Amino acid sequence: MAKSYVALLRGINVGGRAKISMADLRSAFVDMGFDDVSTYIQSGNVVFRSSSSPVTMAADIEEGIDAAFGLDVNVVLRTSAQWAGVVEHNPLAAGGRDPAKLHVTFLASKATAARVAGIDTEGFLPDEFRVLQREVYLHCPAGYGRTKLTNTFLERRLGVVATTRNWNTVRTLARMSS
Repeated sequence: MAKSYVALLRGINVGGRAKISMADLRSAFVDMGFDDVSTYIQSGNVVFRSSSSPVTMAADIEEGIDAAFGLDVNVVLRTSAQWAGVVEHNPLAAGGRDPAKLHVTFLASKATAARVAGIDTEGFLPDEFRVLQREVYLHCPAGYGRTKLTNTFLERRLGVVATTRNWNTVRTLARMSS
């Protein structure tokens, strides 16, 4: 039975590099055998259905993108149920925080407890973050453009491939994949 998935492509259409049109990206996903393919905004968010095994799906998509576009990009994958859990369990969404200041960094794999513990949570105030499973929830009151808790910082400190989306995109992809 086909399941719904969200694929996040890291680093496409950022700063004029690794450009892929969303129409071409949808076509590539269809050519890879995925169904009901849709994209959201220009930053590599793809919702699709597949009955393939999710075990190798991210790597298969990375290979398909390389074959179609000649681009070496990382793909972070979640099922629609996992995505719904990301929205439901955001520990920073409560307390009257401005949703425009919330972000989620999606990790390709779970970071080790030692790496997570190695980041001083107090050292970035007023920015806050919480690591739960394969997500890093962020609240950046001055905006994501001013935080030191960037995607690159988190990748280096946690030792895992990651890609960050704002809370509006996270919620929209939840609706699209449900």
